[in-house]
Amino acid sequence: MGRKNHLFMGSSIDGKAAAIAYTLIETARMNDVDPQAWLTDVLSRVADHKINAIGELMPWNMIDEE
Repeated sequence: MGRKNHLFMGSSIDGKAAAIAYTLIETARMNDVDPQAWLTDVLSRVADHKINAIGELMPWNMIDEE
C-alpha cells in the first residue's frame, strides 16, 4: 500500500521531505516517545535553540524530560 501511495508524492523534493518526516516519526516511536508530542515540542523550541546543540532536541533526549 505504501509503495503505491509514494508514487504520487508530486516531485522528488516532496518525496525527500516525506522520507525525512517518516524517519523522524519512526525514530520517535523507536525511542518510546509520542511522535506528535515530540514534534510539537521540537517545533515550538527549534527557532530559539542553538544550532550547535540541535542534538538536544532528538527524541532519545526527550525521554529524560518526561
